Amino acid sequence: MLPAFLWALLAAASLLVGAYAAERFTIPTRLVGQTMGFGAGALIAALAYELLPDSHLSDWQIWFSFGIGALLFYAADSVLERHAGEAGGAGLAIALGAFLDGIPESIVLGVGLAVGGSISIGFLAAVFISNIPESLSSTAELAATRSPAAIYRLWSAIALLSGVAAALGYAVATNLSTLDGRYVQALAAGAVLTMLSDSMMPEAFKEGGRSIALLTALGFAVAALLTTLD
Repeated sequence: MLPAFLWALLAAASLLVGAYAAERFTIPTRLVGQTMGFGAGALIAALAYELLPDSHLSDWQIWFSFGIGALLFYAADSVLERHAGEAGGAGLAIALGAFLDGIPESIVLGVGLAVGGSISIGFLAAVFISNIPESLSSTAELAATRSPAAIYRLWSAIALLSGVAAALGYAVATNLSTLDGRYVQALAAGAVLTMLSDSMMPEAFKEGGRSIALLTALGFAVAALLTTLD
């Protein structure tokens, strides 16, 4: 469990990188969107090559799990969006969204380590990159009402909870002999893809403009190549 926790913590540490950059420098909104677009492409590649391998695509249970994951994320995100105003403003809502995004990603890392015995470099890199623009945009909003120390505590807590999610995913995958890790990964894949289409990619295009299309393709290519290192 500890290795799963540490790997997920490493991936989530980029939340603090983004927060530091937003707190110390003035980051153009366009650059935030471009980074988000690159990260989205990287996550799509990780889903295609790591979470839904073609050797299992004929298994209807894979797609059932995928659909359940999509519905779970959609429902949870809908609740979050409905209560975003009560959460304390746009910045905190984005932070809560980053936490909601990070749960399935971290579970994937934990289950992948338990089932395959190793961490996917491509998926790890994709998660690391995609976290940065979320914390950049959220910290820029939060800085108006919260101290830097409070902001860093918030992102640190989200990073630690991501590590816990990975450890739990690892524990479930190793202790339940009847659990097939492929179905857990498919469930997480559905959640991550729904997150990308529901929030990350629309926000990237909104902030980064048409160049996002090319950067998304570039992110996909880079992450796909990284999967060959696994």
